[in-house]
Amino acid sequence: MTEPAARIEAALARIEAAASARAFAAERLAKRHQLLRDRIGVAIASLDALIAAEASRVDAG
Repeated sequence: MTEPAARIEAALARIEAAASARAFAAERLAKRHQLLRDRIGVAIASLDALIAAEASRVDAG
């Protein structure tokens, strides 16, 4: 390969590697985001149950 062609091939390889790393990072972030949403949902449901139980206790008392 000529020198310019080799540099272009090397540049393309770096671009492809960076794009792959970015796609992996975006996928990882999306998974972490979903996990956080799930945990927040569980926490909100627990708080809702506690509030409902306290409201029932106050209404009954």
